[in-house]
Amino acid sequence: MYGFAVDPEYASVNGRKRPPQPLPTHREVADELRARITSGRLRPGQRMPTQATLADEFGVERGAVREALRILQSEHLLTNVSKGSPATVAGGRGGPAAGPAGTPQPTMVELASRTTAAFAAEHVSIDALCLTSVSLGLAIGEPLRLIHAGELKPAKVDLRVLLPSRHIDLAFPVPVDGKADGEPVHEGWLAQRNAQGQVLRHNLLALRSTHGIDVHVSFRALPFTPPVKLYLLNGAEALFAYYTVARREREVDHDHLETYDTEGTRSTLFAFERGAGPRDTKFVEESHRWFDALWETISSDLALTG
Repeated sequence: MYGFAVDPEYASVNGRKRPPQPLPTHREVADELRARITSGRLRPGQRMPTQATLADEFGVERGAVREALRILQSEHLLTNVSKGSPATVAGGRGGPAAGPAGTPQPTMVELASRTTAAFAAEHVSIDALCLTSVSLGLAIGEPLRLIHAGELKPAKVDLRVLLPSRHIDLAFPVPVDGKADGEPVHEGWLAQRNAQGQVLRHNLLALRSTHGIDVHVSFRALPFTPPVKLYLLNGAEALFAYYTVARREREVDHDHLETYDTEGTRSTLFAFERGAGPRDTKFVEESHRWFDALWETISSDLALTG
């Protein structure tokens, strides 16, 4: 416990009550966190504790913690300061920082850590556009574990996912030699889309009964094959990656078939954060506008069956 926190033993001294210690100011919180960073206790690229955790440690309101973090961001000691996820110690001396200020990472590296951070919020909001929900399902595994361990306690979770419709001719995956024998490939993709979506929905909705969390999960179908994947976290971050098509061998009905396909979990994910600058802020805003437009106009009901 940090020294500025209120001492629970102040109640009596020789029968008289001792007045509580004054709460630290946001500048004093910033001073302590700055000392931890400059001393190496907090390393470049390391995620800070959540704002709720810091508020408990210092015995202050979250607003004071946010002001302290903004001071350190202005001093280029922190990046990714927002309401929705923990800040990151800026890179420089010990390696590159994660997130917008750091080197882009493969989807499964970046998405997993940033999804876990997003679940530290009281209201978790995730929008996703992808070919299947494989990466998202894997990324949500860690925050689910932390919820069951009692380390994360969101009150509400809203998830919206846009996936390609089963009724379209996909641009990928498809056989290299044409679409005449593409039905098994399409059916394989469809089975994966449905199975992964069902698991994702089941695991999240289970939080209603196990932890009393207000969970809403919705899927809608797109009339096209998305050439990119997009994840929007808590209205504060946009994570974007290209689906790079390559020639790959797949096993279909015990036969090896050459296809044009992608490796979504390995796609490089680029992070943009609201408040990190005009370019990042505008990208996040326009990504939300684009997603909402697709959701509300040309997408259709999606049943994760057959």
